[in-house]
Amino acid sequence: MCARRVKGVTTPPPDVDVVLPCLNEAEALPWVLARIPDGWRALVVDNGSTDGSAEIARALGATVVTEPHRGFGAACHAGLTAARADIVCFCDCDASLDPALLVPFVDEIRSGTADLVLGRRIARARGAWPAHARAGNLALARMVRRRTGLRLHDLGPLRAARRDRLLALGLTDRRSGYPLQMVVRAADADWRITERNVPYLPRTGRSKVTGTWRGTWQAVRDMSGVLHEASTRTEGSRR
Repeated sequence: MCARRVKGVTTPPPDVDVVLPCLNEAEALPWVLARIPDGWRALVVDNGSTDGSAEIARALGATVVTEPHRGFGAACHAGLTAARADIVCFCDCDASLDPALLVPFVDEIRSGTADLVLGRRIARARGAWPAHARAGNLALARMVRRRTGLRLHDLGPLRAARRDRLLALGLTDRRSGYPLQMVVRAADADWRITERNVPYLPRTGRSKVTGTWRGTWQAVRDMSGVLHEASTRTEGSRR
């Protein structure tokens, strides 16, 4: 990847960019950013925070990307397009997942043993993963298995892949279906997709997506729509 020139100074791209979609995560940011591996760059994508998250992230050395269009997918894709590293990782910004755990994910991508590595969340504390959120995730994993044949157990946010290949997938969802669309389109493109177990901790603050039954099933509906779109797209390509 080419280096970037800023005011006559050439700066090399980071080893890895970590995209951190952020909406009011001021409490969690110090812990999350402290766990970013050395040589990697934290891309905090501020999605309309009102608690000073962007200012805190900048003060802690992160690169802040502003995405005014609200939506998890919108934030993730803004981070992906702003990335400069060859390998891009994604991680929630609520301290439920440790970005330091992405090191072996990146090793798999670099070695060529996988094209997309996903984190399979394993709850490590009571209340880390509410029953309704687990139920919604299980339903989606079964849908994905029927659609793609992949025996995945989770569609969690911790993941790694090469930036240029992710951009080539042409991801269009800008809501909570973005992670699912990434997996389905990668499967359709015959990517090697693997899972690694990762501890899942109680998040800091309230979830904006799966904090309630209503939020969980809205996410399931969004993702079901992505699966329907993917099936239609595949059938069309076969005609």
